Amino acid sequence: MARPRKNRIVDGSLPVDYFKPRGIPLVELEEIYLSLDEREALRLGDLLEMPYEDAGKAMGISRATFGRIIRQARKIVSDALINGKAIRIEGGSCTISNAQNANGGFESDPKRSAGTKDR
Repeated sequence: MARPRKNRIVDGSLPVDYFKPRGIPLVELEEIYLSLDEREALRLGDLLEMPYEDAGKAMGISRATFGRIIRQARKIVSDALINGKAIRIEGGSCTISNAQNANGGFESDPKRSAGTKDR
């Protein structure tokens, strides 16, 4: 029996939840999903250039789990950019937070959760 997935702490203040190639009607595009925790891993690891250990702590997960999440997120974004797919950002095992702390991470707000909508 698999261990239950731990909720990851993510930034809930980012308003963008969809990207698509310009000039191609949405009905003609294949859509792929990027979970909120995958988006958060890209934000912390690539945009803020946090070490995996610190980024994992900010999300409430281990360094190894953070590494797996960011690797999957990069694969999804690369597929969309190279193959002209739309990206829908939603779901995942997350606790959403808007309270940024000093190291770029976020404090958990257990009242707000993204649920466990998995692909």
